[in-house]
Amino acid sequence: MNLIIDVGNTRVKVAVFEEDTIVDFVVFDKIKIVSEIKKIIKKYNITAAIASSVALLSAKKIEKLQSFVEIMFVSSNLEIPFKNLYATPTTLGVDRIALVFGAFIKYPKKNVLIIDAGTCITFDFLTKNGEYLGGAISPGVEMRYKSLHKFTSKLPLLPINKPENFVGNSTKESINSGVVNGVIQEIEGVINQYEKKYLDLTVVLTGGDTNFLSKQLKSSIFANQNFLLEGLNEILIFNKSK
Repeated sequence: MNLIIDVGNTRVKVAVFEEDTIVDFVVFDKIKIVSEIKKIIKKYNITAAIASSVALLSAKKIEKLQSFVEIMFVSSNLEIPFKNLYATPTTLGVDRIALVFGAFIKYPKKNVLIIDAGTCITFDFLTKNGEYLGGAISPGVEMRYKSLHKFTSKLPLLPINKPENFVGNSTKESINSGVVNGVIQEIEGVINQYEKKYLDLTVVLTGGDTNFLSKQLKSSIFANQNFLLEGLNEILIFNKSK
C-alpha cells in the first residue's frame, strides 16, 4: 500500500492507497505529524510513501518519519513525464507539480485547467501536447475574509457563507457578496479565458473549498477534493515502475 502525505501550513492530509483507490484518509494538525504517521504505518502494510510539503518540516521530524518508512519528498528536481515550460521551475510549488502530474496521467492528450481552491486559489494549465505553461495564484476565500477584517478598522471577521443576493443589503451581506461572488466570477472568468483560446478544455476543481464553490459554478467542471492526493500517488507509482 502507498502512503500519501500532504503537509499544509497548519494541517496534514494523509491517504492510504491500494493501487489507485483510497482505503483510508485522515486530517490532523501539523504538530501531530510524527505520532499520527506512526499510527497509520502500524495499521497498514505500507510499501512506499511520498510527501508534498508547502510548509517547512524540521530536520528532526523528517528524520523521525524516515525511520518509520522511506519517504520520497516531492521537489522541483522531480523527474516528470510532461514538459515544464514554467519560466522559474525551481519556484514552482510542489503541490502544483503534483496537481499537473495527476492531470497528465488522468486526462491524457487533453487541455486541462486545474483549479485548487485552498488557502490560495491556484490555476494550472496543461496542454493536450503535455506542456505545462503555468497559470495564476490568487487569494483564497478565507484569506479574503481575513484581509477585509485585518486591513480595515471596522469590518468584522465573518465565516465563509454563500450570499443571499449579489446585491448586499447589509455590511455582512456586502462582504459575503464581495468575497464569494467575487471568487465565483473570477473562476468563471478565468475558465472563459481558457475556453476561448483552447478547445475541448477539461476543468478540474480541487482543494478545501471544492464542495462550497462547485455548487455555485455554472461552468462544466470535474470536482475532486482529493485530486492532489491522487496526483501524489501517481508520482509514486511512476517512480516505483522505473
